[in-house]
Amino acid sequence: MRNVKRIRVFPLLLSLVAANLLVPVAAQRETAPAGVTNYTRVDATVACAGATPVQALAEIKKNGFASVINFRTPQEAGANIDEAKATAAQVGLKYIHLPFQTPTPEIAEAFLKAVADPANQPVYIHCASANRVGAMWFIKRVKLDGWDADRAMKEAEAIGLRAPNLKEFALGYVGAKR
Repeated sequence: MRNVKRIRVFPLLLSLVAANLLVPVAAQRETAPAGVTNYTRVDATVACAGATPVQALAEIKKNGFASVINFRTPQEAGANIDEAKATAAQVGLKYIHLPFQTPTPEIAEAFLKAVADPANQPVYIHCASANRVGAMWFIKRVKLDGWDADRAMKEAEAIGLRAPNLKEFALGYVGAKR
């Protein structure tokens, strides 16, 4: 009799999973750390965001992240790079600073290396608005994950990629034509 009940329950569980009604509790409850803009939890190993105040780094660590990749330049209002580096070290986060306003192949290569390193995962990636993050994430999806450009662009735009110059760079870097 016990086996019969399991057989009946299994198709129900499968249908709930297929309908996205059975979602892990952590994924349902996770919200952006306090003060963080444009937060997207991509998967278990990555979150992307815009402006991230220094005060949020402790919560980012508490949420299980091992490292932070920051694309903001020191000249940006509110970037607080030195304070962010010090706070990250204090709370136990690896801090990877890859500042840019105009992307370069060198920045893209450094990002791909950092994001692919298992020692940096889970990784929290941010800039001021998630625009630069979206561009680099697009490159990662195509170059490292083998996604096609259209699928990767949809995700990158959902994360925050809007700027035509960043889209053009990202598409050119991966060799995609649009």
